[in-house]
Amino acid sequence: MVRFLVVPQWQGSPAARAMLLIDGATAIAGDLPRAATTVLDVPVEAGESLGTGVRRLSALLRTRDLVRDAMTADTVVIGGDCSVTVAALAALPGGTDDLAVVWCDAHPDMHTPETSPSGAFSGMALRAVIGDGEPQLALSPGIPRERIVAVGLRNLDDSEVAETDGLNILSADDLESADALADAVRATGAARVWVHIDVDVLDPSELSGVSEAAPFGLATATLSAAIRRLRESVPLAGATISGFAPRTPADAVDDLGALLRLVGAVA
Repeated sequence: MVRFLVVPQWQGSPAARAMLLIDGATAIAGDLPRAATTVLDVPVEAGESLGTGVRRLSALLRTRDLVRDAMTADTVVIGGDCSVTVAALAALPGGTDDLAVVWCDAHPDMHTPETSPSGAFSGMALRAVIGDGEPQLALSPGIPRERIVAVGLRNLDDSEVAETDGLNILSADDLESADALADAVRATGAARVWVHIDVDVLDPSELSGVSEAAPFGLATATLSAAIRRLRESVPLAGATISGFAPRTPADAVDDLGALLRLVGAVA
């Protein structure tokens, strides 16, 4: 049975209103089956960088430990900022040697502490999955680039463009073919897949509660159908839904239809 792990972490976000991510995770949790849902009591305080280039590192490390202690197989993680995926993969039962990662995000998150303009870990999250960046947070060993399928990227910093070389990249138009995602994951040779969804991958017309909306994104129906087809082809090791930051309770209600459709696709 699928288990939901709610991780309302905000400290990885660069947004001025990053704590709205707590409200977003809480709103999604309210519509999940209570018996199958665990909400982590993550740190609320900002934390310290501890002499590194990662802002709020001490809080991120504490949350990572909480995720490690709570992770089980068949877990859907509800963030919080998108870097919660790094902690989940580090704690994944069975490890990551046979794993592909589908990274659905408007941003590539391929910075390191040396290139990041903000020092926020969410902008370094996929780079950490590959095994680069701050050693206290990066996966070791990382997941090879050839087993990463990046979906919906469209807002890249100049220093990130070259770093996407070697990733398998699918655009919103590519996913108009229902089999495109499943085909890309099968081509990696992986035995299992983790699906990461930062909800800013969706078009702003589909969902408004994100910190940095980017036009020309995916339709909820398109992404949901692609994930369902993927699950018919490759076993799902787990998933993340992150990045929901509604400005008001009313906005949260307006967006929950799209969010629950994504939950249904991964669960």
